[in-house]
Amino acid sequence: MSDITIEALEEKCVSMYKLVIASARRAGQVSKPESRALVATVHRKPTLVALDEIIQGKVMIKTQKDEDEVAE
Repeated sequence: MSDITIEALEEKCVSMYKLVIASARRAGQVSKPESRALVATVHRKPTLVALDEIIQGKVMIKTQKDEDEVAE
């Protein structure tokens, strides 16, 4: 488990907007009964679990630029 700080989150993504969207999508996945967390965490709320996964590098935030480079 890691502390969820703004500084740690800023290192993972340039845009806070993209960070919010990615964490909301992952929280939606985690909240489903057939899904589980990718990291060991003490957090029970899906949003905090998603942010913890992003900080620990288990969930990557893709951008359109990343997808364009892969397609080329």
